[in-house]
Amino acid sequence: MSPFTLAKIAVRALFRNRMRTFLSVLGIVIGVAAVITMVAMGEGSKKSIKEQMTQMGTNAITIMPNFSRRGGVQMDASSSNEVLDEEDLEALKNQAQYINAVSPLISSNGQAIVGNSNWPASLSGVSEDYLKIRNYEMEDGVMFNDQEDRMAKVCVIGKTVASNLFANTDPIGKNIRFKNIPLKVIGVLKAKGSSDFGQDQDNVILAPYQTVMKRFNASTDIRTIYANSIGEGYAEKASEEIMTILKERRSWTKPTDPFRVHTQEEMIKMVTSTSDLLSLVLTAIAGISLFVGGIGIMNIMYVSVTERTKEIGLRMAIGARGKDILLQFLFESVLISLLGGLIGICIGIVASEIVKNAMNWPMSVSIASVLVSFGVCFATGVFFGWYPARKASRLDPIEALRFE
Repeated sequence: MSPFTLAKIAVRALFRNRMRTFLSVLGIVIGVAAVITMVAMGEGSKKSIKEQMTQMGTNAITIMPNFSRRGGVQMDASSSNEVLDEEDLEALKNQAQYINAVSPLISSNGQAIVGNSNWPASLSGVSEDYLKIRNYEMEDGVMFNDQEDRMAKVCVIGKTVASNLFANTDPIGKNIRFKNIPLKVIGVLKAKGSSDFGQDQDNVILAPYQTVMKRFNASTDIRTIYANSIGEGYAEKASEEIMTILKERRSWTKPTDPFRVHTQEEMIKMVTSTSDLLSLVLTAIAGISLFVGGIGIMNIMYVSVTERTKEIGLRMAIGARGKDILLQFLFESVLISLLGGLIGICIGIVASEIVKNAMNWPMSVSIASVLVSFGVCFATGVFFGWYPARKASRLDPIEALRFE
């Protein structure tokens, strides 16, 4: 018997029991829709986190003093005997081959004041390379110059600071008082928005690092240095080179490293690995629904075989082979799964859009997840339909005709 004829018989059998078919399809629909939505949620979160971290600097490298231990207790970075200084900064600029930008980050917290308005902000002492490293762009005005503005009382501000201190007026050329020291605004940064970690990337005041170091902090220590590798794939080599330069400057022979060097690639891998695990857990939970739907198909096919025993015996008596009976019931099982899969994929895509718009959750429906879901539906139909179909094909025609 041709596959087309078998398919026609299977379709007719399914339409004769519409309610039973509907309930079987519904189990698959719920399972597939849940899988599509959960995978889209996991993939969307991972993609969003990666984009946000990329905005912070694709090839960014962070250098900080290492944690020290005293009496078995881990101290913070400020307790380390080793500190970074301007000579380290110059050594990295002049000797490192795998980095193309270096900037210190020296912070001072306080209130930024303009007239009667004030705003809590962190004043960051940086070099002009900081914009390149952290992917900031100028919207208005200019960035200060490392050579010409080494100790100048000037600053560049983010959009949040500009809107809260200057409202709708142009801030260029005006002064901000920070710890009673006036800073002239010479530039405004383009808006970057908030990161996925809740940090407002526009609530920044940037000033020459020597200005912050000597006028505000009265210290020559540098807590953090940011660098930028020459391109993707060079972060590891750049990290090794940085550590080598810093150790050579100190003639370092101890087994522990004096500093910690973190790359943006490491952070992205760490965050995405956590997101992958979350996606896997969500998909596994949703997959349980699909498994239950498959069991439902097997149950329905068992009932169908029992109810149609006499029909099976009659067909075998007039010449149908066991193979034809097996394929007929297998066709029915696969059709139920594929129909449920198609409807489930459509509902899953719609549900993903609803979650995205209603809850503002990042969602990403991938072609791979759709294809995998469709493949799983086919496999579910074959796997859970095989045994009932095999049972039907092995019925004895005489006994089947006697069945009541």
